[in-house]
Amino acid sequence: MSVVPMEATPGAATGLPAEHPRPDGVQVAAPLAPRARLLPALAAVYRAQLSRARVARMPLLFVATFQSVGIMILMRGVVDGGSEARAVVAGSSVLVVAFVALNLLAQYFGQLRAGGGLDHYATLPVSPSSVVLGAAGAYASFTVPGTVVTAAFGSVLFGLPLANLWILAAVIPLAGAALAGLGAALGLLAPRQELATLFGQLGMSAALLLGVLPAERMPEPIAWARDLLPSTYGVEAFARTFEKSPDWLAVALDLGVCAAVGVASLAVATWAYRRAAVR
Repeated sequence: MSVVPMEATPGAATGLPAEHPRPDGVQVAAPLAPRARLLPALAAVYRAQLSRARVARMPLLFVATFQSVGIMILMRGVVDGGSEARAVVAGSSVLVVAFVALNLLAQYFGQLRAGGGLDHYATLPVSPSSVVLGAAGAYASFTVPGTVVTAAFGSVLFGLPLANLWILAAVIPLAGAALAGLGAALGLLAPRQELATLFGQLGMSAALLLGVLPAERMPEPIAWARDLLPSTYGVEAFARTFEKSPDWLAVALDLGVCAAVGVASLAVATWAYRRAAVR
């Protein structure tokens, strides 16, 4: 699919059908090109955003991975094993997703809105949902290498089994969708670019403090706040798989919550995109 700005099509600048002469000299209105379908448009935006993220965000992915690995090494001095070790490894792994999908995506959409980038997308024959889902999917996919490396390193560091790391194939996209939708919504709803950056940083800090620290050591009000964070359920699902006999029903329920929150947050982000694009 070729995504071409509407200005390149005759009549697109005015929104009226272009006129083409017939052989007899009579001017007739030519129909405008149809709007791109959702899946082809989504694929085009996804590929473009993934290519951009791979070039511009690779150093930041290294920082996110190094940060999570450093946290696990630090916690190794105070955590011996058991449920606390499982929580540290799972929380540090999902933190890589939060750093990229929530923090960086909030900054990206905040910058896009402040710099007039939404006007560019408005000239393309793609729907708002394609833009939001494509960008969110690209940023979530970008976290895969760092999350896998962090999970494997943490498992070896704390002596946890590696057999069920395949669950990351579900944790990364579902937790990534929930966090990416939240990050996109924060970036699009923030009145200024600086506030979008601030909101993204606060969201990542919440994922760090509430996701990495063991839940049983938190005061009751903090535990309630932890339950409101979308990444918590991805952390819980991943942490359960380190047990000798994982409760796969509980894992599926946690992933189901991630999926539901992801759908809701992406819907809010799409609404925020439409709202920001027409202002």
